[in-house]
Amino acid sequence: MELGVQNGQKRVIPLNHHPDFSKQGYQVITELGRNSEAGRITYLANVLNSNQQVVIKEFCFTRASADLSGVKVYQREIEILQKLNHSRIPRYIDSFEIPGFFYLVQEYKNAPSLGLKRSFHPEEIKQIALSILEILVDLQKQVPPIIHRDIKPENILVDEQLNAYLVDFGLARMQDAKIALSSFVAGTPGFMPPEEQFGHALTEASDLYSLGATLICLLTNTRSVDIGNLIDDNYRFNVQKLVPQISPHFRSWLMRMVERNRKRRYAKASVALKTLQEAIEVVGTATKIDTLVSTIKPRKQTTVLGLATVVTLAVVGSTLVSCQPGGAVRQFLKATECQGFDFRSSCQEKTGHED
Repeated sequence: MELGVQNGQKRVIPLNHHPDFSKQGYQVITELGRNSEAGRITYLANVLNSNQQVVIKEFCFTRASADLSGVKVYQREIEILQKLNHSRIPRYIDSFEIPGFFYLVQEYKNAPSLGLKRSFHPEEIKQIALSILEILVDLQKQVPPIIHRDIKPENILVDEQLNAYLVDFGLARMQDAKIALSSFVAGTPGFMPPEEQFGHALTEASDLYSLGATLICLLTNTRSVDIGNLIDDNYRFNVQKLVPQISPHFRSWLMRMVERNRKRRYAKASVALKTLQEAIEVVGTATKIDTLVSTIKPRKQTTVLGLATVVTLAVVGSTLVSCQPGGAVRQFLKATECQGFDFRSSCQEKTGHED
C-alpha cells in the first residue's frame, strides 16, 4: 500500500492500481489527482535509471471523447508546448499511446495548485499576479500569440517563493487558429471571458479576464466551484463590495481586468503587467477623491465632464483648472484610466492613455 494525494487529501492507493510504464521508461510513484468525468488521471513518476521526476497525464478515450478528434486535441497541446521555452511552464518531454489511452509526459514542478485550500495575504496575491502576467507576456509574444483559455486556480501552481507556474494547455489556441463552434464554450464557467461565452473572437485580453477572476477568488478565499457566488445579477464582479480592504488603485486595476467588454480591459498582458508594477499598493485607505472616483459608473461624456468639474472645484475652490499637466481634471481622468468612457480620443488627448 502507498499514500497518495488527491484534492489535497492523503489516501491509500494499492500498488497494483498503478499502471506499468516500464516499457516506456517510467515508473509511477503516486497518483497526483484525477478528473473522472473528463477521463483524466495525473501521476508522478520516475524516469527509469535516472533521478528525474516527471508528470504523466492519462487521457482515457473510453470515458471521454473516444475518437480521432480526441487524439487531435492532445496533438495540438503537444504542438503548443513544443513551441514554448519558459521556465515556469512545465516543458513537454514525451507522449505515448496504449489502446484506449493517451499519455502526455511533462516536467515536474514541486509546487501545489492554487486549487487546494490555501490563504494568501493580498500583497502575496499581487506577487502571484505579477508572476502569471510574466508568463502571459511570453505567450502573447509568440507568433501568432497563444491564448491559454483556461486560467483558473487549479491550473496555477505556486511554490514557497510565490513563483507561479501555468499548466494544462489542453484548451490553448493560437490566436489566428480557427476554433470549431463546438469548442467555443470549452473553458470553466465563471472564469471564461464573456466574449468566449457568446462565440466572439478571442484576443490577448481574454486570458486577462480569467486571471482577474482567479485573483478575486484568492482575495475572497473562494473555491473555484463557488465563483458564481461572487458574480452579481448583472453577471459582473462587484470588486468594491467583494474586497473592500484593497486600495482604490489596485481595485481599479482589478476592475479593468474583469471588465466584461474586452475593449475596456487592458489590451494585453504587457500593459497590465507594467501598470501593476508601478508601485500600486494592494492594501490602503481611500481618500475622498478616490472614493468618488471608485463609485463613478460609465456614462455619457457630458456627465463625466460635469463630475470632473465637481472634483476640480473641490480641489481648488472656485477656480476651474484646465487639462494641463498637474491639473485636477487630468488627475481625475488618469485615476479612472478613462475606463468605460466612450470619448476615446478625448481620453487619449488628456491623459496620454489608450482605452
